[in-house]
Amino acid sequence: MPDDSQELISGGHLVAKALKAEGVDVIYTLCGGHIIDIYDGCVDEGIDVVDVRHEQVAAHAADGYARLTGKPGCAVVTAGPGTTDAVTGVANAFRAESPMLLIGGQGAHSQHKMGSLQDLPHVDMMTPITKFAATVPDTARAADMVSMAFRECFHGAPGPSFLEIPRDVLDAKVPVDKARVPQAGQYRASTRAAGDPEAVEKLADLLVHAEKPAILLGSQVWTTRATDAATELVRTLNVPAYMNGAGRGTLPPGDPHHFQLSRRYAFANADLIVIVGTPFDFRMGYGKRLSPTATVVQIDLDYRTVGKNRDIDLGIVGDPGQILKSVSQSASGRLNGGSVKRKAWLEELRTAEQTAVEKRLPQLKSDALPIHPYRLVSEINDFLTEDTIYIGDGGDIVTFSGQVVQPKSPGHWMDPGPLGTLGVGVPFVLAAKQARPDKEVVALFGDGAFSLTGWDFETLVRYNLPFVGIVGNNSSMNQIRYGQKAKYGDERERVGNTLGDVHYDKFAQMLGGYGEEVRDPADIASALRRARESGLPSLINVWVDPDVYAPGTMNQTMYK
Repeated sequence: MPDDSQELISGGHLVAKALKAEGVDVIYTLCGGHIIDIYDGCVDEGIDVVDVRHEQVAAHAADGYARLTGKPGCAVVTAGPGTTDAVTGVANAFRAESPMLLIGGQGAHSQHKMGSLQDLPHVDMMTPITKFAATVPDTARAADMVSMAFRECFHGAPGPSFLEIPRDVLDAKVPVDKARVPQAGQYRASTRAAGDPEAVEKLADLLVHAEKPAILLGSQVWTTRATDAATELVRTLNVPAYMNGAGRGTLPPGDPHHFQLSRRYAFANADLIVIVGTPFDFRMGYGKRLSPTATVVQIDLDYRTVGKNRDIDLGIVGDPGQILKSVSQSASGRLNGGSVKRKAWLEELRTAEQTAVEKRLPQLKSDALPIHPYRLVSEINDFLTEDTIYIGDGGDIVTFSGQVVQPKSPGHWMDPGPLGTLGVGVPFVLAAKQARPDKEVVALFGDGAFSLTGWDFETLVRYNLPFVGIVGNNSSMNQIRYGQKAKYGDERERVGNTLGDVHYDKFAQMLGGYGEEVRDPADIASALRRARESGLPSLINVWVDPDVYAPGTMNQTMYK
């Protein structure tokens, strides 16, 4: 028994101290009896407790918070269904390489295997979709285990961790001097690996001598805050740059090295292709879309990703920012970085880019009724400012936007990532408005995607977090509908994918936000402005043509 004169601390308060040491200033949660001592600790530590209406939202918000801030996000959920509800959010963070910690409750150790309320094998369930998953075995280890979980989040490419804490471990109190509480800044090392110097030198030499190089800047460019290094390299060496995922916005639209619509042409004709922070997954055609005669270089935080699905000529493992900076330094002063001879190549790509824009221009400016999706996303693109964070949550409608919407600044594009999870939109808005309250947030939803987590629109109203939301409403899960139509014919295209004609503008009004309906393309711009000026969470319900599909939808390999 502890001495009555000793200062005691509970497991929940130890957890809160560890969160504070990591720089966590908000947890996302849905309440449950197993976890309330963590709330009590967070109040004492000055950590905000943001309560949502579904645990999936809590996990997605923690993921989004990590992407925006560079700090790990944290969600806290109760045992059993609370933890299983959060699985999708953790899985999404796993595929998107987002560092977050999910803390789940658990029945008391004293009731282990007795069938306690909401008892499930959480660690077994979470292990395949996290970088670290464990049970906190003892109250004195609570803070230590939280710090351990955060450390694992940043091992190699970032990702999520999971801890379950039994109720008696969390609620019990131990002498303060018996508990290990890691101090801020003293339990994690720098993760900025510079890459193999010989490989860096070889890449610099390749870039100097290449006549038709191209570089793809992926999500890890933003994850590692490598914007400046990437920008310096492409401008100094005169290399055309394409961006995907969170790498969008690394270069602003209009920059002479910013390219978007000519990527397929570039990858088919380049003599050197540098892939930064992007795996050869389905988005890259598993590497098969790259010219077979090009020299291919891959840079990634994760050794396992380099050369996966496709042979490469050079692989460099490390922090993209450090590697790109070293490459620029190594290439500087040599043959003018090879930049002069690439003028014709950039002009060739710009011509291909302009041809693609002009081909699509009639659709971008279309006055058709119902509204053409290209017209909607074009209006959204024109609406964005340099301080607008854009969030895409949907299937076909967001595929349209990926070809048109161009964020004006780095870190201002958010989408689910390679898991393709619908429902990230509202929780990402929640995270964005709390992490970056100075920024405007614009979110485009498919009507099907919004339905998954849309009730947390009420959370945005409750916390007074204004944003401009747009629902591209075609009363369908149109990306799937296209595939069914292509495979099974017109008679079976509407099986299991047709939604009701929901007036999401009225839904927003009902919950205390701003809502407006748009049926005429001429009214889109003014509706967006009114939503911005309302100072409220908003939904502009735009009825779009259900019989028009994005090229990306029609080209998906699963429908071939």
